Amino acid sequence: MKRHPVNEVPIRLERSMLFVPAARWPMVEKAAASDADAICLDLEDSVVNEEKAAARANAIRAFKELDFGPRLRMLRINGLDTPFAYRDLIEVVEAAGDHMDLVMLPKANSREDVAFVDTLLTQIEMHRGFTRRIGIEAQIETAAGFLAAREIGAASARLETLVFGPGDYSASMHMPSSAIGEFNAHDDLYPGHRWHAVMHAVVASARAHGLRCLDGPYSGFKDAEGFARSCRIARAMGFDGKQCIHPGQIAKVNSIFSPSPEEAAWAQEVIGAYEQALASGSGVFSLHGKMIDAASLRMAQVVVTQHRLGHRILGQRKQS
Repeated sequence: MKRHPVNEVPIRLERSMLFVPAARWPMVEKAAASDADAICLDLEDSVVNEEKAAARANAIRAFKELDFGPRLRMLRINGLDTPFAYRDLIEVVEAAGDHMDLVMLPKANSREDVAFVDTLLTQIEMHRGFTRRIGIEAQIETAAGFLAAREIGAASARLETLVFGPGDYSASMHMPSSAIGEFNAHDDLYPGHRWHAVMHAVVASARAHGLRCLDGPYSGFKDAEGFARSCRIARAMGFDGKQCIHPGQIAKVNSIFSPSPEEAAWAQEVIGAYEQALASGSGVFSLHGKMIDAASLRMAQVVVTQHRLGHRILGQRKQS
């Protein structure tokens, strides 16, 4: 399938994504008014089989009735290897697709998985007459997904984000782990970051195809120090943000994945100085003892864009 032009992927701020079980209506209401950039109504792991149908009904109600403000509205369906995924898409998207921004596909193992969801969304949109395209976020959280990350990144014109899922990935790889995304004795044994390879693959595939990329959740929501460390590692590796399982994690994520005022000021200075250098016929110059070239300009432009998006979303929240 031919990849759509990179600039057709919507520019969205997605530092923090808050998971909320769709079966828990009071939690859904609170999430819709939180400080998260994206709210993901979950039909998968946080909902037991007996509550799947009721959770779909709650998701429909939430998308149609609640005011999410500037927050992205997302639905995580069940895996394609379950008997629930098809009904998740048909029932919820047909009823509320014109109020949704994104569908998250868990355990994406191949480009065909993403293409299947794309096809169903296309059929639903045509049937219902929806004019706004629903995007897809694909979770890379299995051994097969890791090996196919490059192909998954090019699987669909709807694809906007690749997401690393540490819990299911650890299980798929038989990596000892006592909690999702947390550090433990096994991390101390391994001379490096145990998930470096898959996390780097997710970021590389996302950047190669103009997509966003998010790190997975950290289950120890009372472990502030460990959570902050996990966020900083993800940002250092190039991720745009991180999934949250508790509202108490949102502020830290938004802070760590936002450029500091100093970083924003530096980036703006680099852009201004580079434009002056180009006007004088130079493509490389020195600024405060550091060499600046076209690569420096691109990094600075990313920082300025993130900074402006953050301020725009903050302003929208204050108005809502």
